[in-house]
Amino acid sequence: MRILLADDHSLFREGLLHVLKELGTDPDVVQAADYPDAIAMAERNPDLDLALLDLNMPGMIGCGGVRTFRTKFPLLPVIVLSASESPDDVRNALDAGVLGYIPKSSTAQVMLSAIKLVLAGGVYLPSLLLSHEESALETPPRAPAAVSHNNTRGLTERQLQVLALLAEGKPNKLIARTLDITEGTVKIHLAAIFQALGVRNRTEAVISAREMDLSPYRIAG
Repeated sequence: MRILLADDHSLFREGLLHVLKELGTDPDVVQAADYPDAIAMAERNPDLDLALLDLNMPGMIGCGGVRTFRTKFPLLPVIVLSASESPDDVRNALDAGVLGYIPKSSTAQVMLSAIKLVLAGGVYLPSLLLSHEESALETPPRAPAAVSHNNTRGLTERQLQVLALLAEGKPNKLIARTLDITEGTVKIHLAAIFQALGVRNRTEAVISAREMDLSPYRIAG
């Protein structure tokens, strides 16, 4: 396994190197201290399995740099590592195409779990930010009679709508268009769904969805 670690703080990189060793696969980690170097390293190593990018470092400020990186390397999974815990930064990073957002205040164990989740095909968001976003994004509930017979497993109505569309095989872009939300918001809902159902990826979520009666949440196309 080969991982790109790009951050302008050498002490943080050194600390994260110790965390990455716990992946158990003896990863080969290539490092970069700024955005141009990160681009160069990614070009030089086309077999990368994952990129860990600081949100703000020389040559890259905010999600514009992340978006450009994703455009250059669309098949490379990206996780943002940032000191920012702003919900707007999380949403913008997800809209840029990242698969995880890890605050630098996270413990080593949380970082390791988040990286493993993304490598397994999931999307990682910190629980505190996830709760904040779900509260802010949730739509008004329908009449109780419309949902009282469903085993909703603690999912909100919007999450159930997303899950119903996911079970129909729709990609994130089409789910976003159908529900009139951004792709980043779709990823936020998917992360909440994975957490609530105790699954790691879309395939497992669809299997769980098929065990639930989601007919009240299916959106007419």
